[in-house]
Amino acid sequence: MTAEDFQNGQILLIDKPLHWSSFQAVNKMKWVLKSQLGLKKIKIGHAGTLDPLATGLLIVCTGKFTKRISELQGHAKEYTGTFFIGATTPSYDLETAINATFPTEHINDVLIHETVKQFLGEIDQQPPVFSAIKKDGIRLYEHARNGEEVEIAFRKTTIHEFEITRIALPEIDFRVVCSKGTYIRSLAFDYGKALGSGSHLTVLRRTKIGDYDVANAILPAEFEKQNSPDED
Repeated sequence: MTAEDFQNGQILLIDKPLHWSSFQAVNKMKWVLKSQLGLKKIKIGHAGTLDPLATGLLIVCTGKFTKRISELQGHAKEYTGTFFIGATTPSYDLETAINATFPTEHINDVLIHETVKQFLGEIDQQPPVFSAIKKDGIRLYEHARNGEEVEIAFRKTTIHEFEITRIALPEIDFRVVCSKGTYIRSLAFDYGKALGSGSHLTVLRRTKIGDYDVANAILPAEFEKQNSPDED
């Protein structure tokens, strides 16, 4: 694609690597467009943040298509991943260390599958304290890192599909299709509680946003290679 193509607007599907922030991925692409294609200015943004500990589909819009970001953010999203049953962390994932352990002897396959049903449809969900939501003008994770306790309001969200794909306790693999604003980390915490135990998220991959599939996405390094002046 030419510099003009990117200015006119493109929807790019990126497979965000582990430990990269969404901002880093977009910044890398912006650098490629400026340095490799000679663009002095380019509008670029993503349609839905992924945590650094998550991988998968990041929709990046360039040029005139940045106006479509709000529309794309509203699409349903599909995730796959792993819950670790029997322990919780303050961040509900691997960002922080385990802070409590719980019994798992009572948990069997029937309970695991039956508990899923509690989360289908519209649910009330409390976002993690380690999140970028602002409270009194300060992001929640900043309150959390300062050891401050804050009251976090519940939000309405919708779980369209929730499927258990592997049981190998203490690990459970899942696939979830959900609405905008759903925190899979909170789902992990709430699901563990509903099992009469505890849980935290250890693996998360976003596989779809609307009709866009990670199978059609490329890594940032591949995007750089494709747009290198040395490429034919």
